[in-house]
Amino acid sequence: MPIATPEVYAEMLDRAKANEFAYPAINVTSSETLNAALRGFAEAESDGIIQFSTGGAEFASGQKVKDMVTGATALAEFAHVVAEKYPVNIALHTDHCPKDKLDGFVNPLIDISKERVANGKNPLFQSHMWDGSAIDLDENLKIASDLLDRAAAAKIILEVEIGVVGGEEDGISNEINEKLYTAEGDYLKTVDALGAGEKGRYLLAATFGNVHGSYKPGAVQLRPDVLRRGQRVAAEKLGMDSDAKPFELVFHGGSGSLLEEIHEAVSYGVVKMNVDTDTQYAFTRPIADHMFRNYDGVLKVDGEVGNKKTYDPRSYLKVAEGSMADRVVEAAQSLKSAGQKL
Repeated sequence: MPIATPEVYAEMLDRAKANEFAYPAINVTSSETLNAALRGFAEAESDGIIQFSTGGAEFASGQKVKDMVTGATALAEFAHVVAEKYPVNIALHTDHCPKDKLDGFVNPLIDISKERVANGKNPLFQSHMWDGSAIDLDENLKIASDLLDRAAAAKIILEVEIGVVGGEEDGISNEINEKLYTAEGDYLKTVDALGAGEKGRYLLAATFGNVHGSYKPGAVQLRPDVLRRGQRVAAEKLGMDSDAKPFELVFHGGSGSLLEEIHEAVSYGVVKMNVDTDTQYAFTRPIADHMFRNYDGVLKVDGEVGNKKTYDPRSYLKVAEGSMADRVVEAAQSLKSAGQKL
């Protein structure tokens, strides 16, 4: 199927929220990892989200170019072509974008989609993330409000983060402390600034102990109830029933989380869960195995010529693709089991 249209993406999110499941959002950095994500979603018979971080987009542009917009555009265009061969709906998203990278990443990408929409086409991306967690919340939401207007005009959904995700991603590190838990007042300020969808649809990455990176089970102290309380105070402010879920939430930093914690978070309105560390390892592990087992083939040891069949990148990348695809299947199935269906 083609990459999801704005209408299809909206329907995907509506379905997830109504049926209490979430879509895996798989970070990719190359055509190889993008193919693995597509394959995984297809094998899981699940719609899904594929996303690029600022660092991933820069990497995809080539080490001599190192331009985030070029890399993101190239991967997105590649996805638009290749995704047509798969029987699932895929939405394209850009991950964390801090303030100092807005003008070099998200803003130009919104402009590209705005021009495409003006010419009768669909936007290049279906959603973008603005990460203002490192700045004052009032400034964060002011920028978010401006971005929401621009995104809505380009038929794009905006993702906004309030609170801080711990750990490290793309060179950005945050301590693991009480700032990892979004306060109830922050949810109310978000409603005041961004509304409840009437100004444009947005996803909310509220934090409840989330940490980027790889951790053993139990090392991350998640408090999913933070999400429930945030939904409750927002619903009360908006005059909704006490069990309403006005926010469509995003779960960042899920590595090391217990399955029951993931399912609890999904039950409180999480519709998107980012997956990166686990799929990175799944992709790399079989490559390492290939190199260890075939060291005398991939290297020209003691003046020998090696074995072209083992140092041909296709010989190990195809195995890496399958391994990462399997991990995507596992992620989709675990999030599917939180609700009724994908």
